[in-house]
Amino acid sequence: MSAIAFRGHAVVGTHTAPSTIIAEDGVITSIQRTLLSDGNLPDTVIDADLISPGLIDLQVNGAYGAQIDDDPAHIDLISERFLETGVTAWLPTVVTSAAETYPPICEAWKHRNPDAGAVPLGFHLEGPFLTLEKKGAHKPEFILAASEELFQSWLEQDSIALVTLSPEREGNLPRIRQMVDAGILVSLGHTNATYEEFIAGIDAGARKATHLFNAMTAIHHREPGAMVATMVDERVTAGLIPDGIHSHPATVRLAIAAKGFDGIVIVSDMMAATGLGPGTYPLGTMNVIVDETSARLADGTLAGSILTIDQALRNLVDWSECTPAQGIHMMTAVPARLLNDERRGRLVVGARADITTWNRDLQPTSTTVAGEVKWRVAE
Repeated sequence: MSAIAFRGHAVVGTHTAPSTIIAEDGVITSIQRTLLSDGNLPDTVIDADLISPGLIDLQVNGAYGAQIDDDPAHIDLISERFLETGVTAWLPTVVTSAAETYPPICEAWKHRNPDAGAVPLGFHLEGPFLTLEKKGAHKPEFILAASEELFQSWLEQDSIALVTLSPEREGNLPRIRQMVDAGILVSLGHTNATYEEFIAGIDAGARKATHLFNAMTAIHHREPGAMVATMVDERVTAGLIPDGIHSHPATVRLAIAAKGFDGIVIVSDMMAATGLGPGTYPLGTMNVIVDETSARLADGTLAGSILTIDQALRNLVDWSECTPAQGIHMMTAVPARLLNDERRGRLVVGARADITTWNRDLQPTSTTVAGEVKWRVAE
Protein backbone atom coordinates (compact mmCIF):
# COMPACT_ATOMS: atom_id res chain seq x y z
CA MET A 1 0.00 0.00 0.00
CA SER A 2 1.51 3.31 -1.07
CA ALA A 3 1.90 6.34 1.17
CA ILE A 4 -0.61 9.18 1.05
CA ALA A 5 -0.59 12.70 2.46
CA PHE A 6 -3.44 14.94 3.62
CA ARG A 7 -2.89 18.67 3.83
CA GLY A 8 -5.18 21.30 5.35
CA HIS A 9 -6.72 22.26 8.68
CA ALA A 10 -7.06 19.08 10.74
CA VAL A 11 -9.38 18.36 13.65
CA VAL A 12 -7.35 18.19 16.86
CA GLY A 13 -9.68 17.41 19.75
CA THR A 14 -12.36 20.09 19.50
CA HIS A 15 -10.16 22.53 17.58
CA THR A 16 -8.35 22.66 14.24
CA ALA A 17 -4.73 23.29 13.29
CA PRO A 18 -2.87 23.58 9.97
CA SER A 19 -1.48 20.10 9.42
CA THR A 20 0.14 17.68 7.02
CA ILE A 21 -0.73 14.07 7.79
CA ILE A 22 1.07 11.14 6.20
CA ALA A 23 -0.28 7.60 6.21
CA GLU A 24 1.57 4.44 5.22
CA ASP A 25 0.34 0.84 5.22
CA GLY A 26 -3.02 1.90 6.61
CA VAL A 27 -1.63 3.76 9.62
CA ILE A 28 -0.93 7.43 10.36
CA THR A 29 2.85 7.65 10.55
CA SER A 30 3.50 11.40 10.70
CA ILE A 31 1.68 14.59 11.63
CA GLN A 32 3.31 17.98 11.10
CA ARG A 33 1.56 21.11 12.33
CA THR A 34 2.34 22.98 9.15
CA LEU A 35 1.47 22.73 5.45
CA LEU A 36 4.43 20.98 3.84
CA SER A 37 5.33 21.55 0.19
CA ASP A 38 4.86 18.82 -2.41
CA GLY A 39 8.56 18.05 -2.62
CA ASN A 40 8.49 16.72 0.93
CA LEU A 41 5.43 14.53 0.45
CA PRO A 42 4.41 11.21 -1.11
CA ASP A 43 3.19 11.19 -4.72
CA THR A 44 -0.45 11.13 -3.61
CA VAL A 45 -1.56 14.30 -1.84
CA ILE A 46 -5.13 15.24 -0.90
CA ASP A 47 -5.61 18.93 -0.15
CA ALA A 48 -8.74 19.89 1.75
CA ASP A 49 -10.31 22.73 3.68
CA LEU A 50 -10.82 20.39 6.64
CA ILE A 51 -9.38 17.00 7.58
CA SER A 52 -11.03 14.82 10.20
CA PRO A 53 -11.03 11.28 11.50
CA GLY A 54 -13.58 9.12 9.70
CA LEU A 55 -17.07 9.43 11.17
CA ILE A 56 -18.51 6.60 13.29
CA ASP A 57 -22.30 6.06 13.44
CA LEU A 58 -23.55 3.82 16.26
CA GLN A 59 -27.21 3.58 15.21
CA VAL A 60 -28.10 2.66 11.63
CA ASN A 61 -31.32 0.72 11.01
CA GLY A 62 -30.85 0.83 7.24
CA ALA A 63 -30.33 3.19 4.31
CA TYR A 64 -30.55 3.48 0.53
CA GLY A 65 -33.37 0.94 0.32
CA ALA A 66 -31.69 -1.70 2.50
CA GLN A 67 -32.53 -2.57 6.09
CA ILE A 68 -30.46 -4.61 8.54
CA ASP A 69 -31.64 -8.21 8.35
CA ASP A 70 -30.32 -11.65 7.43
CA ASP A 71 -29.03 -10.54 4.01
CA PRO A 72 -25.31 -9.61 4.21
CA ALA A 73 -25.62 -7.78 0.89
CA HIS A 74 -27.61 -5.10 2.71
CA ILE A 75 -24.72 -4.45 5.09
CA ASP A 76 -22.33 -4.29 2.14
CA LEU A 77 -24.54 -1.84 0.24
CA ILE A 78 -24.77 0.54 3.17
CA SER A 79 -21.03 0.23 3.85
CA GLU A 80 -20.28 1.29 0.29
CA ARG A 81 -22.76 4.16 0.17
CA PHE A 82 -21.68 5.46 3.58
CA LEU A 83 -18.40 6.57 2.07
CA GLU A 84 -20.23 9.48 0.42
CA THR A 85 -21.15 10.78 3.89
CA GLY A 86 -17.69 10.55 5.43
CA VAL A 87 -18.48 7.49 7.55
CA THR A 88 -15.68 4.95 7.96
CA ALA A 89 -17.18 2.73 10.69
CA TRP A 90 -20.71 1.97 11.86
CA LEU A 91 -23.02 -0.33 13.81
CA PRO A 92 -25.79 -2.07 11.82
CA THR A 93 -28.82 -1.75 14.10
CA VAL A 94 -31.51 -4.41 14.50
CA VAL A 95 -34.84 -3.19 15.84
CA THR A 96 -36.96 -5.33 18.12
CA SER A 97 -37.64 -8.61 16.32
CA ALA A 98 -39.01 -12.12 16.87
CA ALA A 99 -36.61 -14.43 18.67
CA GLU A 100 -36.18 -16.70 15.63
CA THR A 101 -34.86 -13.85 13.47
CA TYR A 102 -31.69 -13.22 15.50
CA PRO A 103 -29.73 -16.41 14.65
CA PRO A 104 -29.87 -15.87 10.85
CA ILE A 105 -29.01 -12.19 11.32
CA CYS A 106 -25.92 -13.16 13.33
CA GLU A 107 -25.08 -15.78 10.71
CA ALA A 108 -25.26 -13.11 7.99
CA TRP A 109 -22.53 -11.22 9.83
CA LYS A 110 -20.06 -13.96 8.90
CA HIS A 111 -20.75 -13.41 5.19
CA ARG A 112 -20.41 -9.63 4.97
CA ASN A 113 -17.67 -8.12 2.84
CA PRO A 114 -15.26 -6.43 5.31
CA ASP A 115 -13.73 -4.39 2.46
CA ALA A 116 -16.97 -3.04 1.00
CA GLY A 117 -16.40 0.47 2.33
CA ALA A 118 -17.13 1.81 5.80
CA VAL A 119 -16.38 -0.95 8.31
CA PRO A 120 -19.29 -2.48 10.26
CA LEU A 121 -17.97 -3.02 13.79
CA GLY A 122 -20.78 -5.19 15.18
CA PHE A 123 -24.51 -5.15 15.64
CA HIS A 124 -26.47 -2.70 17.76
CA LEU A 125 -29.48 -4.63 19.05
CA GLU A 126 -32.14 -2.06 19.94
CA GLY A 127 -34.60 -4.17 21.91
CA PRO A 128 -36.52 -6.33 22.55
CA PHE A 129 -35.76 -5.98 26.30
CA LEU A 130 -37.62 -2.66 26.43
CA THR A 131 -40.61 -1.28 28.30
CA LEU A 132 -43.99 -1.19 26.57
CA GLU A 133 -44.79 2.32 27.82
CA LYS A 134 -41.96 3.76 25.72
CA LYS A 135 -41.90 1.25 22.87
CA GLY A 136 -41.88 3.87 20.12
CA ALA A 137 -41.83 2.04 16.78
CA HIS A 138 -40.97 -1.34 18.33
CA LYS A 139 -43.54 -4.16 18.10
CA PRO A 140 -45.14 -4.87 21.50
CA GLU A 141 -45.61 -8.59 20.91
CA PHE A 142 -41.87 -9.06 20.43
CA ILE A 143 -41.11 -6.99 23.53
CA LEU A 144 -43.47 -9.15 25.59
CA ALA A 145 -42.03 -12.38 24.19
CA ALA A 146 -38.36 -11.52 24.88
CA SER A 147 -36.98 -14.34 27.01
CA GLU A 148 -33.95 -15.14 29.13
CA GLU A 149 -33.15 -17.90 26.62
CA LEU A 150 -32.91 -15.31 23.85
CA PHE A 151 -30.69 -13.10 25.96
CA GLN A 152 -28.31 -15.92 26.88
CA SER A 153 -27.94 -16.81 23.19
CA TRP A 154 -26.61 -13.30 22.55
CA LEU A 155 -23.72 -13.85 24.93
CA GLU A 156 -22.46 -16.62 22.64
CA GLN A 157 -22.15 -14.21 19.69
CA ASP A 158 -19.06 -12.15 18.87
CA SER A 159 -20.99 -9.95 16.41
CA ILE A 160 -22.86 -7.90 19.03
CA ALA A 161 -21.23 -4.59 19.97
CA LEU A 162 -24.07 -2.64 21.59
CA VAL A 163 -27.46 -3.42 23.14
CA THR A 164 -30.21 -0.96 24.06
CA LEU A 165 -32.55 -2.00 26.88
CA SER A 166 -34.72 -0.47 29.61
CA PRO A 167 -33.17 -0.59 33.09
CA GLU A 168 -36.50 -0.91 34.92
CA ARG A 169 -37.61 -4.09 33.12
CA GLU A 170 -37.46 -7.13 35.38
CA GLY A 171 -34.19 -9.01 34.98
CA ASN A 172 -32.39 -6.28 33.03
CA LEU A 173 -29.96 -5.15 35.75
CA PRO A 174 -28.23 -8.56 35.91
CA ARG A 175 -28.36 -8.66 32.11
CA ILE A 176 -26.49 -5.35 31.99
CA ARG A 177 -23.79 -6.78 34.24
CA GLN A 178 -23.45 -9.92 32.11
CA MET A 179 -23.14 -7.90 28.89
CA VAL A 180 -20.54 -5.60 30.40
CA ASP A 181 -18.56 -8.67 31.48
CA ALA A 182 -18.84 -9.96 27.89
CA GLY A 183 -17.47 -6.70 26.47
CA ILE A 184 -20.79 -5.45 25.08
CA LEU A 185 -21.59 -1.74 25.36
CA VAL A 186 -24.96 -1.23 27.07
CA SER A 187 -27.22 1.73 26.35
CA LEU A 188 -30.38 2.63 28.27
CA GLY A 189 -33.37 3.59 26.16
CA HIS A 190 -37.05 3.14 25.35
CA THR A 191 -37.47 3.51 29.08
CA ASN A 192 -40.12 4.63 31.51
CA ALA A 193 -37.59 4.54 34.33
CA THR A 194 -37.64 6.82 37.31
CA TYR A 195 -34.50 8.78 38.02
CA GLU A 196 -33.48 6.16 40.58
CA GLU A 197 -34.15 3.23 38.23
CA PHE A 198 -32.11 4.85 35.47
CA ILE A 199 -29.21 5.49 37.84
CA ALA A 200 -29.39 1.82 38.87
CA GLY A 201 -28.81 0.90 35.23
CA ILE A 202 -25.74 3.12 35.13
CA ASP A 203 -24.53 1.62 38.41
CA ALA A 204 -24.86 -1.82 36.78
CA GLY A 205 -22.48 -0.76 34.00
CA ALA A 206 -24.47 0.97 31.25
CA ARG A 207 -22.38 3.73 29.66
CA LYS A 208 -24.73 5.23 27.09
CA ALA A 209 -28.30 6.53 26.73
CA THR A 210 -30.16 5.90 23.47
CA HIS A 211 -31.51 8.99 21.67
CA LEU A 212 -31.80 11.45 24.54
CA PHE A 213 -35.24 13.13 24.80
CA ASN A 214 -36.90 10.39 22.73
CA ALA A 215 -38.78 7.39 24.17
CA MET A 216 -37.84 8.14 27.77
CA THR A 217 -39.49 9.66 30.83
CA ALA A 218 -39.87 13.40 30.55
CA ILE A 219 -38.44 16.05 32.86
CA HIS A 220 -40.44 16.96 35.95
CA HIS A 221 -38.97 19.09 38.71
CA ARG A 222 -40.03 16.65 41.46
CA GLU A 223 -39.68 13.43 39.43
CA PRO A 224 -36.67 14.09 37.20
CA GLY A 225 -36.73 10.78 35.32
CA ALA A 226 -34.41 9.39 32.65
CA MET A 227 -33.69 12.64 30.80
CA VAL A 228 -32.32 14.38 33.85
CA ALA A 229 -30.42 11.25 34.95
CA THR A 230 -28.74 11.16 31.56
CA MET A 231 -27.78 14.81 31.64
CA VAL A 232 -26.41 14.94 35.19
CA ASP A 233 -24.52 11.64 35.44
CA GLU A 234 -21.04 11.90 33.93
CA ARG A 235 -20.73 8.13 33.63
CA VAL A 236 -23.23 7.94 30.77
CA THR A 237 -22.86 9.38 27.26
CA ALA A 238 -26.00 10.72 25.62
CA GLY A 239 -26.93 9.66 22.10
CA LEU A 240 -28.46 12.56 20.18
CA ILE A 241 -30.23 12.81 16.80
CA PRO A 242 -29.92 16.44 15.57
CA ASP A 243 -32.41 16.31 12.71
CA GLY A 244 -34.73 19.04 13.97
CA ILE A 245 -37.45 16.38 14.40
CA HIS A 246 -36.14 14.11 17.17
CA SER A 247 -34.38 17.04 18.82
CA HIS A 248 -35.25 20.72 18.52
CA PRO A 249 -32.18 22.99 18.33
CA ALA A 250 -32.99 24.27 21.82
CA THR A 251 -32.89 20.76 23.30
CA VAL A 252 -29.59 20.13 21.52
CA ARG A 253 -28.30 23.31 23.17
CA LEU A 254 -29.55 22.05 26.53
CA ALA A 255 -27.84 18.68 26.07
CA ILE A 256 -24.51 20.28 25.12
CA ALA A 257 -24.71 22.68 28.06
CA ALA A 258 -25.35 19.76 30.42
CA LYS A 259 -22.98 17.14 29.00
CA GLY A 260 -20.30 19.02 27.11
CA PHE A 261 -18.83 17.79 23.84
CA ASP A 262 -17.26 14.76 25.54
CA GLY A 263 -20.61 13.58 26.89
CA ILE A 264 -22.60 13.40 23.65
CA VAL A 265 -22.43 10.98 20.74
CA ILE A 266 -24.20 12.04 17.55
CA VAL A 267 -26.08 9.25 15.75
CA SER A 268 -28.24 9.23 12.64
CA ASP A 269 -30.79 6.52 13.59
CA MET A 270 -31.40 6.34 9.85
CA MET A 271 -33.71 3.76 8.31
CA ALA A 272 -34.09 2.16 4.88
CA ALA A 273 -35.73 5.19 3.30
CA THR A 274 -32.69 7.42 3.79
CA GLY A 275 -31.52 8.70 0.44
CA LEU A 276 -34.64 7.60 -1.47
CA GLY A 277 -37.21 10.37 -0.97
CA PRO A 278 -40.84 10.24 0.20
CA GLY A 279 -42.69 6.93 0.16
CA THR A 280 -43.48 3.85 2.26
CA TYR A 281 -40.57 1.71 3.42
CA PRO A 282 -39.91 -1.22 5.79
CA LEU A 283 -38.55 -1.04 9.33
CA GLY A 284 -38.35 -4.55 10.69
CA THR A 285 -41.80 -6.00 10.01
CA MET A 286 -43.52 -2.60 9.96
CA ASN A 287 -44.19 -0.07 7.23
CA VAL A 288 -42.94 3.47 7.71
CA ILE A 289 -44.32 6.52 5.92
CA VAL A 290 -41.63 9.00 4.88
CA ASP A 291 -42.06 12.62 3.83
CA GLU A 292 -39.42 15.28 3.16
CA THR A 293 -38.37 15.54 6.81
CA SER A 294 -39.31 12.50 8.89
CA ALA A 295 -40.14 8.78 9.06
CA ARG A 296 -43.28 7.78 10.97
CA LEU A 297 -45.69 4.93 11.55
CA ALA A 298 -49.26 5.40 10.37
CA ASP A 299 -50.23 6.70 13.84
CA GLY A 300 -47.55 9.41 13.68
CA THR A 301 -44.96 7.70 15.91
CA LEU A 302 -41.40 8.52 14.89
CA ALA A 303 -39.68 5.46 13.37
CA GLY A 304 -36.02 6.23 12.95
CA SER A 305 -34.83 9.10 10.78
CA ILE A 306 -33.81 9.95 7.24
CA LEU A 307 -30.79 11.89 8.50
CA THR A 308 -27.27 11.24 7.28
CA ILE A 309 -24.58 11.95 9.82
CA ASP A 310 -22.77 14.49 7.63
CA GLN A 311 -26.06 16.40 7.45
CA ALA A 312 -26.24 16.16 11.23
CA LEU A 313 -22.91 18.00 11.35
CA ARG A 314 -24.16 20.71 9.02
CA ASN A 315 -27.32 21.05 11.13
CA LEU A 316 -25.33 21.52 14.33
CA VAL A 317 -23.14 24.18 12.75
CA ASP A 318 -26.07 25.92 11.03
CA TRP A 319 -27.91 26.03 14.36
CA SER A 320 -24.76 27.60 15.90
CA GLU A 321 -24.64 24.83 18.50
CA CYS A 322 -20.98 24.04 17.83
CA THR A 323 -18.01 24.54 15.55
CA PRO A 324 -17.25 21.94 12.87
CA ALA A 325 -14.45 20.50 15.01
CA GLN A 326 -16.70 20.22 18.07
CA GLY A 327 -19.40 18.51 16.02
CA ILE A 328 -16.93 16.09 14.47
CA HIS A 329 -15.54 15.27 17.93
CA MET A 330 -19.00 13.95 18.90
CA MET A 331 -19.02 11.76 15.77
CA THR A 332 -15.48 10.39 16.03
CA ALA A 333 -13.58 10.46 19.33
CA VAL A 334 -16.67 9.98 21.49
CA PRO A 335 -18.10 6.88 19.74
CA ALA A 336 -14.60 5.37 19.48
CA ARG A 337 -14.18 5.84 23.23
CA LEU A 338 -17.53 4.17 23.91
CA LEU A 339 -16.43 1.18 21.84
CA ASN A 340 -13.04 1.10 23.60
CA ASP A 341 -11.45 1.50 20.16
CA GLU A 342 -8.15 3.29 20.64
CA ARG A 343 -7.21 3.22 16.94
CA ARG A 344 -10.23 5.03 15.55
CA GLY A 345 -11.73 8.45 16.10
CA ARG A 346 -8.54 10.55 16.40
CA LEU A 347 -5.83 11.89 14.11
CA VAL A 348 -2.75 10.73 15.99
CA VAL A 349 0.39 8.83 15.01
CA GLY A 350 -0.31 5.11 15.21
CA ALA A 351 -4.04 5.42 14.60
CA ARG A 352 -5.78 3.76 11.66
CA ALA A 353 -5.73 6.00 8.62
CA ASP A 354 -9.53 6.36 8.59
CA ILE A 355 -9.75 9.93 7.32
CA THR A 356 -12.47 12.15 5.89
CA THR A 357 -11.82 15.42 4.08
CA TRP A 358 -14.31 18.28 3.74
CA ASN A 359 -14.85 21.47 1.78
CA ARG A 360 -15.84 24.81 3.29
CA ASP A 361 -19.53 23.91 3.05
CA LEU A 362 -18.90 20.82 5.19
CA GLN A 363 -19.53 18.47 2.30
CA PRO A 364 -17.28 15.39 2.32
CA THR A 365 -14.72 15.40 -0.50
CA SER A 366 -12.93 12.10 0.17
CA THR A 367 -13.13 9.11 2.47
CA THR A 368 -10.11 6.97 3.26
CA VAL A 369 -10.39 3.64 5.11
CA ALA A 370 -7.22 2.08 6.54
CA GLY A 371 -5.06 4.18 4.22
CA GLU A 372 -7.00 3.40 1.03
CA VAL A 373 -8.96 6.17 -0.66
CA LYS A 374 -12.32 4.47 -1.07
CA TRP A 375 -14.31 7.46 -2.34
CA ARG A 376 -13.46 10.89 -3.67
CA VAL A 377 -15.42 13.69 -5.32
CA ALA A 378 -14.69 13.79 -9.03
CA GLU A 379 -12.46 16.73 -9.95
